[in-house]
Amino acid sequence: MLSDGGGIKAVVSGYIARHNLLDKGATYIVALSGGADSVALLTLLLDLGYRVEAAHCNFHLRGAESDRDENFVAELCRRRGVALHLAHFDTHAYASLHGVSIEMAARRLRYAYFDDLRKSVGAAGVCVAHHRNDSVETVLMNLIRGTGIRGLAGIRPVNGRILRPLLCLSRSDIEAYLHSVGQDFVTDSTNLVADVVRNKIRLEVLPLLAAINPNVIDTIRRTSDNVSEALKVFDAAVAASVDRVCTSADGRLIVDAERLMSEPSPECVLFEILKDKGFSPQQAGQICSCVSAPSGRVFVSPSHELLVDRGRIIIDERRRQLPPLVIPEPGTYVMADGRRVCVARTPVDGGFAVPRGGFKAAADAASVGFPLTLRPVAPGDRFVPFGMKGSRLVSDYLTDLKVNLFDKRAQLILVSADGTPVWLVGRRTDNRCRITPQTAEALVVSVSRQESAV
Repeated sequence: MLSDGGGIKAVVSGYIARHNLLDKGATYIVALSGGADSVALLTLLLDLGYRVEAAHCNFHLRGAESDRDENFVAELCRRRGVALHLAHFDTHAYASLHGVSIEMAARRLRYAYFDDLRKSVGAAGVCVAHHRNDSVETVLMNLIRGTGIRGLAGIRPVNGRILRPLLCLSRSDIEAYLHSVGQDFVTDSTNLVADVVRNKIRLEVLPLLAAINPNVIDTIRRTSDNVSEALKVFDAAVAASVDRVCTSADGRLIVDAERLMSEPSPECVLFEILKDKGFSPQQAGQICSCVSAPSGRVFVSPSHELLVDRGRIIIDERRRQLPPLVIPEPGTYVMADGRRVCVARTPVDGGFAVPRGGFKAAADAASVGFPLTLRPVAPGDRFVPFGMKGSRLVSDYLTDLKVNLFDKRAQLILVSADGTPVWLVGRRTDNRCRITPQTAEALVVSVSRQESAV
């Protein structure tokens, strides 16, 4: 344990420099609760010459004790000449409204407020007072709940704009520092009750482990540091694997299933691809187990959909169904997803050329009645593909073309006023509307290919 205030400042200063955490030319927000950890953080950063402002959240969960904390923080900041930002929250109401625990509600409210405050004052980051013991507790919590390799690395010094300059200190180091500089602090009484998981680990589990190994905090911390170093190798290897198995097309991510399954750990690689798209490790395992099964299996996350299709895994954002676009007359129109639709009448003369394929088509104007409707294909839609006499279900036609489920959903069809199909957009016109030698005027329709997410 460190006991000398100057020695502790040197350790923190070295840790900040080693991880390139702070810049003395920038301003930082210090999350200040009034407890020993955050008071030490504020004091150390001030003594090391950093420009800081403080933020305190009153969650109104502990009655008079919450007000005591706020008053203590206000007086500390007044004495140290630090600008203080205060926020008051109805935490119970938020938790009830969003169906989350009080702990989760307080966490969401706290970090959302910190981020908004950081932006409003132009701060470079938000400094929070997590220390070595907190990181060890996090490792144990992750082990209890089940975790991958990252969960064993504990708390990292940087997470986006959240900075943790005290991870080099233990709780006893912090208390020793505050004692050496004569700085008092307040104690949150709820931290002394073994009710929530973290408190149980701190108050009951770690003392039991310390009876076996008095240096258990340092031992687990060194282990998590070793895992962090191993993660560097792991991340580099996984990134190379992802590059080998992934491509993109039309805004979608495509995973080559055969290449994926040839990787040393397909499930691990797939989860790295999917984790920021809302899929769970369990789903990654289920997907890997069915890549050789018949096509068409769909997996869904809150933000994305995944399709197993003919040796590929296709990942796309979840999209709302496009509303129909009604076209009352020739002109230029904009669909809900931003695509432009141009409809024009054109004389069929010696200079006229029928568009061939793509996203532009022509129909005999005399066979088409306004208003036209451009909409996604619906179940039961039938059309007569150009050059054929009999009608076909659009779904069967697309299946024969090996069109995947996502593209089937996105497929547009242009229909006449009486519901007769005119054009399966981007694929084929209806034979009943074809240009013939008797056609005097053509209706030329184009749809831009650029599509924004809806």
